[in-house]
Amino acid sequence: MSHRNARLTVHDRRLLIERVRTGRPVAHLAAEMGISRPTAHKWIRRWRAEGEQGLHDRSSRPRTTPHRTPATTEARVCRLRQDRKLGPARLGPILGLPASTTHRILVRHRLNRLAFLDRPTGQVIRRYERERPGELVHVDVKKLGRIPDGGGHKVLGRQAGRVTRSGMGFHGDEKAATCAAFLRRAAAFFTAHGIDHIERVLTDNAWPYRKSFAWRDALADLGAAGKLTRAYRPQTNGKVERFNRTLLDEWAYLRPYTSNTERTAALADFLHTYNHHRRHTALGGHPPISRVNNPAGQYT
Repeated sequence: MSHRNARLTVHDRRLLIERVRTGRPVAHLAAEMGISRPTAHKWIRRWRAEGEQGLHDRSSRPRTTPHRTPATTEARVCRLRQDRKLGPARLGPILGLPASTTHRILVRHRLNRLAFLDRPTGQVIRRYERERPGELVHVDVKKLGRIPDGGGHKVLGRQAGRVTRSGMGFHGDEKAATCAAFLRRAAAFFTAHGIDHIERVLTDNAWPYRKSFAWRDALADLGAAGKLTRAYRPQTNGKVERFNRTLLDEWAYLRPYTSNTERTAALADFLHTYNHHRRHTALGGHPPISRVNNPAGQYT
């Protein structure tokens, strides 16, 4: 990724090549684009040798690091971290290493946060990203209590809210037909965004996903395979559970709503913001749409 003060982005490097191909002098083009002639010749040389790929930034990582801590020592640091859950300041003296070196080793092996470990066993919790959009779709149900017209206790206060909420219950249902209809709508949404095929669908072990003909028929019509989470292992479906939490924090409980209609109307704006504008650290600071449709390369 180009640094923020770079004269040439990938787009500008393409412009440089296009102008060179028209026969214009490199010195003139370099002056126009505010770069030196050696820089212009560098990108031209890379393009001639590697084609389009040569116009992209290369890693600045050195080919060799002769002073790097030996692999056996790094393995001891990792093993002790997983066994005893100690921080760099305490691991370093045990192994005869500076705390700074110990910290770098933990970062390198993604062990620098205890949240990365399953605390009882010390096993590393690996986050994953599928190669293709639609390769694995997570489906889950999140129950939300209905909001009475005029607002509930968050608008009216506890005492008045008790009167209005009586018998309101929860949104919708979890019947098989409802779940199957949702999956079909989700597939249509994906198709509209260039994702033509859902390969697998991951769900919990609720009855509609295990036994219903409606769910099975929906999977068959979409050409998708059903996959169930392991029993008593919510981590398996952790991505959708995290999305549920984001829904609650940034939409459902973001502010007091005066009715179900008002809250439902706010959902579309939230979903657009989440998919197109909300930055995700797991995606390198890019929004989810960057993994779906990125023709102009604006997220690279």
